[in-house]
Amino acid sequence: MKEKRISFCQGKGSLTHNNRDFIAENVDRCRMRDNYTFIRKDIGCVYEHLFAESTKRYNAKQKRNDRKIHGTYYESLFHKKPSNSVVTAADKRKSFYEDVVQIGKKEDSGVDTEDAQLVAACLKEYMAGYQQRNSNFVVFNAVLHMDEATPHLHIDYIPVGHYKRGQDTQNGIAQALKEMGFGSGKDAIARWRKSEIEVLNQICLAHGIRPLEPEKSRGSMSVKEYKEARQEADKLKAENVQLKSENEGISRELTETKAMLERANKKKVQLVDIGSIAVKPTIFGNKVTLDKNDYDKLQALAEKEVVSVKRTRKLTAANQQLSKENTELKSTINQQAAELAKYKKPATISVKTLMKSAKETSEKERLRSDLQKAKSFISANGLTEEFHKYKSNTKNHELE
Repeated sequence: MKEKRISFCQGKGSLTHNNRDFIAENVDRCRMRDNYTFIRKDIGCVYEHLFAESTKRYNAKQKRNDRKIHGTYYESLFHKKPSNSVVTAADKRKSFYEDVVQIGKKEDSGVDTEDAQLVAACLKEYMAGYQQRNSNFVVFNAVLHMDEATPHLHIDYIPVGHYKRGQDTQNGIAQALKEMGFGSGKDAIARWRKSEIEVLNQICLAHGIRPLEPEKSRGSMSVKEYKEARQEADKLKAENVQLKSENEGISRELTETKAMLERANKKKVQLVDIGSIAVKPTIFGNKVTLDKNDYDKLQALAEKEVVSVKRTRKLTAANQQLSKENTELKSTINQQAAELAKYKKPATISVKTLMKSAKETSEKERLRSDLQKAKSFISANGLTEEFHKYKSNTKNHELE
């Protein structure tokens, strides 16, 4: 069974990106036709459908005009017209929420791999039951992207809660989670996410995929920084596996060498007790005579002992070298493991950074749209040549 890691995290919420009204650099235009849209509704219309009647009921109860909601519910809450990007109210409520769901990584489930369609089928099945499971999360935009590195879902929804005080139906994620049975408090969203991941796990298993634990959030790191860190972590992990394999090989050689030494010691020739050999004095000083059989036996034993000593010295030297290499490898593995651990530490999400990034993206999109409208206006009124002259004169003036 194939193993793949599930990613289930909160997205920044950009409908222009999700619906390809704005095309980023990492999008393969040739694959855009493979994207699949589950639902796409105007956020302003959805807000009217969800909250307009409730707003009327609330206003009907108010005796003072300054307590009534003037304009739409969206405008009263966020003080602006409906936007395709997430807007945060003064009380921290968001205009909508987004979850990004992915199975596998680029290396094992990328759009150009054989498993791309498999994970896409799992994501479609997961999305098919999403609204029924999460009745208080009203999905108004959901897209399966097949034109980036890896197939993934963007699910955008408005949380709807019901209240006894104030307006009876409001945008409220805490109340929505409570009504769906996930309790109260800061852990409610974690309990809901765990429940959704379990649904995805069962779908994966049914399709022959063994799901691994969800990946930690990238926290305050940018996408580029996160990808570089993950690639470095994967590289270190691969090197660590290789070093462990080499260490196991050296350990086996070390064990075999020790066994050879033990066998050599067991086979070492046990010299006979020289004192038991009968010797006879001669007339030639300190020299003695031996029986021919005893002499041959003594000579054979001496030769065997010399061979055994040489072999033992050689094996001892090899054993010491292997022990040294084994110690060095263990040190290297420990260093690699410490380095790898740096990349496995969960990062802390910087909400301020994410909000700033979303605001900057929204502003850039607005400026790009205004520029395009200005160019269209200039072209439509036959002012292109005068505009170029104006730009040229402006530059010369700036240089002066």
